[in-house]
Amino acid sequence: MKTEESTIDKIRTRPRFKMLTHLTKEEYAENLKKYLAEHKGEFTGNINKEVATIWVETANDNYWKPRLSLRVEIEDEHTTIRGVFGPSSAVWTFFMFLYFSFSILWMTFFTMYYVEKQIKSAEYPWALSASFVMLFFILLTYLAARFGQHKGKEEMLKLRKFAEESTLQFEKKIS
Repeated sequence: MKTEESTIDKIRTRPRFKMLTHLTKEEYAENLKKYLAEHKGEFTGNINKEVATIWVETANDNYWKPRLSLRVEIEDEHTTIRGVFGPSSAVWTFFMFLYFSFSILWMTFFTMYYVEKQIKSAEYPWALSASFVMLFFILLTYLAARFGQHKGKEEMLKLRKFAEESTLQFEKKIS
């Protein structure tokens, strides 16, 4: 098995990795199900031959409860497993909605300020201040995501270990 990871993966909002194996999609899905059954109290998830979503079982759920999404693809006679760490899809969608909303509002307010200056008007004296507030909200959203990542780091390490061990354990049996 070969694992690829780049420097950019460490600074992404949703860190990712790629593993190459000689297992088929079906074998990999079955092996994941077996490994998940063996570690039932520690991990849970949904698995099929194309996609798997795994998360660590804990007593409490917070907004950054990390999940590991594994996508299985065939590339150059190898099975490629692409892993992406992230929160639940509902939380991810909410954060993207916040980024999108604050960005659109920032562009709107800054455009209002710029046009006001170009036509020498004084109708929107608050536009520049509002654009800075939107930048602050974008930064706040980013910091909330990073804080959540920091809180979920231990679970992310367990999920990474799950991905590697579940593939290595069964690849050694085949070799």
